Amino acid sequence: MPREQITMACTECKRRNYTSTKNKRTTTGRLEKKKFCAFEKKHTLHRETK
Repeated sequence: MPREQITMACTECKRRNYTSTKNKRTTTGRLEKKKFCAFEKKHTLHRETK
């Protein structure tokens, strides 16, 4: 399967808040998105974790 499920972690509080899917063939690097962190109560950068 080319798509795999990933976990997104906040860069400020380091908590794993979101899950998403990504295409492994087209996106080989780590995914980064700006999403809302409920613990920080603001939009922060979330990165893909293992």
